[in-house]
Amino acid sequence: MASSDEGVLTGAQVRAARALLRWSAEELAKSSRLGVATVRRAELKDGPITSTAANVRAIRTAFEDAGLEFIPENGGGSGVKFRVNSRTNDK
Repeated sequence: MASSDEGVLTGAQVRAARALLRWSAEELAKSSRLGVATVRRAELKDGPITSTAANVRAIRTAFEDAGLEFIPENGGGSGVKFRVNSRTNDK
């Protein structure tokens, strides 16, 4: 369920995604199998995450598995939303 802009994920998107799911940094770390410090560093800037491709992929996958979809920069700004018909929306 990857977005069309697979390689780019911003700190602002990570913060927004955590807020949508009401996840703590610790919960994201557990879901992505990364350290809490790695998650916190990823959230520091509003711009693109400066982490390894594997770490960015792990964060993106954790959120997508939880029912989120990332919206790439399209002139209106990048973002994140619940995926249509996701498990989260079915509750």
